Amino acid sequence: MRTAVVRLLVSVGLFCTMVSVPHAQAPAGAAGQAGGRGQDVQIKANQLAPNFYALQANGLSTVGVLTGPDGVLMVDAGTAALGEKVAAAVKQVSDRPIRFLINTHVHADHTGGNETFGKMGVTILAREPLRARLMKPSPGPGGAPGNPAPAAAVPVITYEGPLTIHMDGEDVQVIPVRLAHTDGDTMVKFPASDVIMSGDFFRSVGYPNIDRANGGSLQGMLDGLNALISAAGPTTKIVPGHGEIVNKAAVTAHRDLIMAVRDTIAPMVAQGLTVEQVNAAKPTEAFDAKVQGAGTTGERFVGQLYAELKGAGR
Repeated sequence: MRTAVVRLLVSVGLFCTMVSVPHAQAPAGAAGQAGGRGQDVQIKANQLAPNFYALQANGLSTVGVLTGPDGVLMVDAGTAALGEKVAAAVKQVSDRPIRFLINTHVHADHTGGNETFGKMGVTILAREPLRARLMKPSPGPGGAPGNPAPAAAVPVITYEGPLTIHMDGEDVQVIPVRLAHTDGDTMVKFPASDVIMSGDFFRSVGYPNIDRANGGSLQGMLDGLNALISAAGPTTKIVPGHGEIVNKAAVTAHRDLIMAVRDTIAPMVAQGLTVEQVNAAKPTEAFDAKVQGAGTTGERFVGQLYAELKGAGR
């Protein structure tokens, strides 16, 4: 097991704030593909521990911020359109320089802001598959070629084993999660703060999203959720890529939902039903009222499970 260590110092806590910013929701994809329409929102710096904050707003993927005398470590960067606004929100909770940015996965609502921070001299870290997809994105709808990320947005440090970053009184654990939401997922654990950030392989809003086009898989997502459950303690605050902050019981229920829907669909696939027929049977109906913001994500999820069970190639 390869462990890279960055040795730094001790921690301080700061304050919680609200910052008004223009916001644009970016589509999933590489950093260079971020876009969307602007609107005014409030980015809330939700203090989860003396020196740890979750930056949250409607439509914004959650950004983690560790503060202290050694500087700032961030988890995810938001969209390209929000890069400067996220940077301004970070300055509201710390006057120290931003030193590190960890990307949890490739989608533009998490990596689109990389360019802003890369140009500030922030060291960006990510899994090697994520870096490769930023440089050569998967095709978009209809096979349209993806736009490579700007040079400043590309991670400069990659890893395939776990990392530990010693900073601000934390032993930040950077933990690879393989072939789950994408093929470049990472979860980040802050033991002293009792916080884990999962990126999008766990979301507390909508049904799961197995992004097969970007290397995601059903088994990898189940393995990742099991690893997240094992890493969390009884009081751990689990911060998903989107949705409310939860505890390990909520992640366990999310994993169990995946397995229940899979087990409902599997006999239908074995009988040769089409994906349309499977969706028409409403295999998520028992869970729809329990899944916050379910919307059309149930049908998408059923399609992804169907493709996995059918053995369709990526």
